[in-house]
Amino acid sequence: MDMIRDSAFEIALIEIIGKGLPLVGKPYAAIAARLGCTEAEVIDGIRRIMMRGDMKRFGVVVRHRELGYRANGMVVWDIPDERVAELGQCIGQYPFVTLCYQRPRRLPDWQYNLFSMIHGRDRDAVIGQVRLIVEQCGLQGIDQRILFSKRCFKQRGASYHAARRDRSAAVQDTAANG
Repeated sequence: MDMIRDSAFEIALIEIIGKGLPLVGKPYAAIAARLGCTEAEVIDGIRRIMMRGDMKRFGVVVRHRELGYRANGMVVWDIPDERVAELGQCIGQYPFVTLCYQRPRRLPDWQYNLFSMIHGRDRDAVIGQVRLIVEQCGLQGIDQRILFSKRCFKQRGASYHAARRDRSAAVQDTAANG
């Protein structure tokens, strides 16, 4: 495959897998049939995309409510800036923490700079998990709030096909204009 064909193939591949894998015994073969290629080419394409760093991970979006996890808590932390990396690692180590990331403070109204998501069967379970984190990571005295979800409007994986389409156009432009 040449650079332009690779790029078009990878864009199509990203668009398909971004919508979720087919729920069949051989999902890569089903994707290959849609793209008019082999299963090996699909797997190779995913490998190339990941090796370049265009896609960092390949995973599932779990609809936690359907599994009985009814409490969703985004915990916001006011961590001293010089300790964010250390404490973010500590908080992120727990299997019940599904996201943990730093964001800028928005002073004077919003002092929180570390965010972590915890799912639990109920609010008390999430509160208990936050207490465990506070105790085991030495976060006593660190201001934090649990922002419980009230209603879900959308839950799915991220979609990046528009950015890839722009990149593809640039690649095609470069190839055409030499």
